[in-house]
Amino acid sequence: MEQILLEYYSDNAKKLHGIVDKLLLKFGGISEKDRDDFYSLANEVFVDVMRRYNREQSFAPFLYLCLFNKVKTEMTRRNRYKRKAERMTVPIDMPMSDNDGITLADKIASNIDIEKEVLEGMAESKNEKMEGYLDSLSQIQRKIIEMKMQNIEVFTIKKKLKLTDKQYSFHMRQITQYEHIRLLHI
Repeated sequence: MEQILLEYYSDNAKKLHGIVDKLLLKFGGISEKDRDDFYSLANEVFVDVMRRYNREQSFAPFLYLCLFNKVKTEMTRRNRYKRKAERMTVPIDMPMSDNDGITLADKIASNIDIEKEVLEGMAESKNEKMEGYLDSLSQIQRKIIEMKMQNIEVFTIKKKLKLTDKQYSFHMRQITQYEHIRLLHI
């Protein structure tokens, strides 16, 4: 047993760490900050393997198989945690109530106030910018802007244009995209 310990732990556990590094490469590698976690895990596995080793089989394959299984389990655990869905999330295009049809996206503060941008654009002496902006929009998006300029409620806009909540949210995202807004500022 002492000879096995010396073999794997000499030179700062170079042989054990080499096995772990090769296993991690099979799983796509890992960041340097997490490498020490896997080295610690390998130490735990090594102690367990030493305790269970019965000398009837070769030590190296037994250790390798146990390390492989432990690394695989740990990688699965870490990846599962990353993909775990947050149970308290709410879709951004879900209506907040049944009455008005306003979505969460309508209420989230944005750094772009489309009504302000449009009204300022119309007030400028250079209406070319405003026309360029409006021409870059689809017919439905242009109608939405025109209705918003008349202070028509979102619920009414959706009803008049026969838009679902998702469709309205989509058009509002398109309206506020940089490629359109930049036309007001060039």
